[in-house]
Amino acid sequence: MTNRVILSALAAAGLTASPAVAKQGPLAQALGASDDWQVSASLRVRLDGIDNQFRPTGPDADSMISLRTDVLAEYDAGPVRIGGEVQDSRAYMQAPNSTAATGEVNALEPVQAFVRFELGDRGTGAFGKGAKRGHGLVTLGRFTMDLGGRRLVARNRFRNTTNAFTGVQADWTTADGARLVGFWTMPQVRLPDAAADIADNKVKFDRESGDLQFAGLDATLPKVLGGSVEGYAFHLFERDRPDLATRNRRLWTVGVRLFARPTAGKLDHDVEAAWQFGKARRSTGGADLTDLDVSAWLVHAEAGYTLTGGWTPRLSAVFDAASGDSGRAGQYRRFDTLFGARRSEFGPTSLYGALGRANIVSPGLRIEAAPSKRVDLMAMARAAWAENVHDAFASTAVKDASGASGRFAGYQLEGRVRYWLVPGLLQADTGAALLVKRGLLRDAPNARANGNTAYGYVDLNLTL
Repeated sequence: MTNRVILSALAAAGLTASPAVAKQGPLAQALGASDDWQVSASLRVRLDGIDNQFRPTGPDADSMISLRTDVLAEYDAGPVRIGGEVQDSRAYMQAPNSTAATGEVNALEPVQAFVRFELGDRGTGAFGKGAKRGHGLVTLGRFTMDLGGRRLVARNRFRNTTNAFTGVQADWTTADGARLVGFWTMPQVRLPDAAADIADNKVKFDRESGDLQFAGLDATLPKVLGGSVEGYAFHLFERDRPDLATRNRRLWTVGVRLFARPTAGKLDHDVEAAWQFGKARRSTGGADLTDLDVSAWLVHAEAGYTLTGGWTPRLSAVFDAASGDSGRAGQYRRFDTLFGARRSEFGPTSLYGALGRANIVSPGLRIEAAPSKRVDLMAMARAAWAENVHDAFASTAVKDASGASGRFAGYQLEGRVRYWLVPGLLQADTGAALLVKRGLLRDAPNARANGNTAYGYVDLNLTL
């Protein structure tokens, strides 16, 4: 199988081990690794801070230094590939009652340890005659996943820790570009989760078990309606453990997505709708034993245009909405984003992360540009309302069960600049967000009596 074919298949699978068949990086070359080995590493150092906290709990102001060190090694044994990845995520100097949690700390964790089988190889393979029309991968062990628009299943990039799964994934891509992914996994529950252990950056390996299972199918067809169409069905199964209370989620999530990727001189689009149903409890409380009927939904719509020449700026209009819970007896309507990532659409997370895919209605405008190969820019503005006036707004935990504070929450403004200090090796990334509070975020009973929330960060990313 050629490198190009392998690369395209692994990129479609969304697995971080895909660089193993690329040209060796500086670390592998420095180690004198043979062509059968790919070894890479990265180090990210971040300083971020927040002022005028929006959450009902936590410090009014907080700052933090976080480190993420990642080492990946993969061996190519022909049709079989063996790989592993260790990610060390730590946080320092945050406030004693900081909101920093498992999204920031997961020390010395083996997030990937897999065996991958390549299938198809241009006319041979396990699928017989049909195999010559495509290629596939089967992965066993621990791995990460990116599926579709990454709104429901993603490997986190901005967040200091990442989602990872233990199980099996099969990925088949035809010669025409159609793709089918199927998987059954046990999501890794990040540890430690106790506040004192997080503050100490305690090493405690993540847990997976049959008490939390995640499975699904995802299919994509190219050349449909000026782009591609994707359909998916995911199932999440969860139950209490003696040492862990859960919401006992039994959720089905089905959805469809139409998208065309940005291209200079052309319109692009990304439209996705998902419906979630099944059973869940309203809380993790030990006394909450009532299984509720779930009916929740998600909508994302985006249209953009990339200008030609110069900085190739892309202008786009976006709209996001996700259902909230009314509190009605026997029903639960707050959308569950499962294992999705939200930085690209809803702003920075870490100490911030005000907006997310639950109880929100939010239109916005975004502009992106690349003045040179070393610099790229982004700025975005959003307005935001609660979809259900009785539920906690988005990811803020601010809630007025009476509905007297209304739906309007305010505006979010954000910007980002990334610059390659040493091209391909060292990149600086800096950004800021301002949450202009209105209505619900100022008047709800548990809203903080402070000003607008300001957040900023500076990253240095070294890739070897």
